[in-house]
Amino acid sequence: MGKLFSLVFALVLGYVGLYFYYGVAIKHDVKQQLDDRGMTAVSVDRLEYGWLAPISTSANVSADITYGGASARTQLGVEGHPLFSDEIKISFDALQGLSLGIGLGQ
Repeated sequence: MGKLFSLVFALVLGYVGLYFYYGVAIKHDVKQQLDDRGMTAVSVDRLEYGWLAPISTSANVSADITYGGASARTQLGVEGHPLFSDEIKISFDALQGLSLGIGLGQ
């Protein structure tokens, strides 16, 4: 019973590591895509993806991006895997929400 528990614990720990690595790698690739298109001032704040995204070669990812006082939530299509594929293709699918903030500065 102890060996089974150790095996399950090792698998869960490995999956959690893969899950977080996937998020960091995709966030870096999205930022790189934005920089390549001349949008260096745009920052990627948060990503949301399903539990099965780190073990599949295609996934739908939601990203929160900000530029100045504006923030938006976009839907991304990811083809490939940062760990298992040589190339990753990220396509910007849809804009889900946009909010504009107006700040009064001095």
